[in-house]
Amino acid sequence: MTSVIIVGVGPGIGTSVAKRFAREGFTVGLIARWEETVATAAEAAGGTTWTRTADATDEKALRAALRAFVDEHGTPNVVVYNAAIIRTDEPGELDQATMLDTYAVNVVGAITTAGELLPEMTGTYVITSGMVRPDPGLTSLSLGKVGVRGLVELLTSWRPEVLTASVTVGGPVEPGGQWDPDEIAEHYWELHTRAVTDQEVRHGC
Repeated sequence: MTSVIIVGVGPGIGTSVAKRFAREGFTVGLIARWEETVATAAEAAGGTTWTRTADATDEKALRAALRAFVDEHGTPNVVVYNAAIIRTDEPGELDQATMLDTYAVNVVGAITTAGELLPEMTGTYVITSGMVRPDPGLTSLSLGKVGVRGLVELLTSWRPEVLTASVTVGGPVEPGGQWDPDEIAEHYWELHTRAVTDQEVRHGC
């Protein structure tokens, strides 16, 4: 069976990605902090869904949720890290604790997810990114997205058998707008199909 797990699913990109993969017959795993969030996303996705609540900054809870999915459905073919804190703040405006908490969601949770799943995967790991250029009015978000792009390079070297990539979203996500979540979800699907093709070529299929 084919499966995808989305960490940090929400009403925008996360739900659209869930719907896109469900349409292809994937079992869809959904993780978010709140039960209402994952339940709403599961209903929108349709198909076969699996849900758990976990905060991306709670390493024990996040690892337990990821492992529970593997125990029930096997190693996922696709993992999407979509958790983020988006706020406006200028350099030095946030206290250190808030800045660290923000970085924990935007970057460290993605590292935890990778550490738990990538060693047993041969599929695709996609991290939602943004901020084509750093913006001093969005300092914590900009630093997080710079961190994500660096993480993608590290993971590509660490586990080259997994296609690790980021999808950069350059503006506000809204249906029918320039950054329509359903259109963005197509990029996640295209990355996965590219990974499948690359693996077939490597194995001479």
